[in-house]
Amino acid sequence: MTAPLGRRLAAEAVGTGLLVAVVVGSGIQATELSRDVGVQLLADSVATVFGLGVLITVLGPVSGAHFNPAVTLAAWFTGRHKSDGLALRDVAAYVPAQIAGAIGGAILADAMFAKPLVEWSTHDRSASHLWLGEVVATAGLILLIFGLDRIGNASFAPVAVASYIGAAYWFTSSTSFANPAVTIGRAFTDTFAGIAPTSVAPFIAAQLAGTALGLGAVIAVYGRLAPTTDKAVVPHGEPELASS
Repeated sequence: MTAPLGRRLAAEAVGTGLLVAVVVGSGIQATELSRDVGVQLLADSVATVFGLGVLITVLGPVSGAHFNPAVTLAAWFTGRHKSDGLALRDVAAYVPAQIAGAIGGAILADAMFAKPLVEWSTHDRSASHLWLGEVVATAGLILLIFGLDRIGNASFAPVAVASYIGAAYWFTSSTSFANPAVTIGRAFTDTFAGIAPTSVAPFIAAQLAGTALGLGAVIAVYGRLAPTTDKAVVPHGEPELASS
């Protein structure tokens, strides 16, 4: 990464914030336009796919467009023996920037639709099958991002990662948050995309387990991890590293 740390942190905060604004805002818009939950989820997922793809394309060259502490941790782990890999001090700076951006994005979305700026979500998501969904969603995301990097196709990350998150909205029971920062941000809004604060910690634990599983899958598929550049991007998750 050649950009100064301050610029990278700005890119991570802005990118994560806009991602959450897309997820939450499209969810609010969808519930105001339709009473059909399937249509609401479709609208939310489509908006997220397009929004995430654009954000990765624009901000990836600056920070790697992680927008996701799970991706940042995986990037550090895979590049920890490389001189130009993501340093632990960068991880310590990226993660708070991502979380702050996510909270700000939720507040921004609520403000745009004249909702209370901060209202804790009452959408309980505490169930073992939802946690399994988060493990699967996050593991698949990590496999995709670092798999693309291993085969030299990281340039496809904006399309590939956005497409995966869009699909994971539908094939996982949790609708694929796959992102600890986004999960925290979505607790601040009592709207369609919200998650109750009491459900946040188990979701994050499942996401971290999925991160470890995803890295294990990269080893199983591509062999022993070689030091990688920080060029893969997310996001609802959640490439050059890259909800809902």
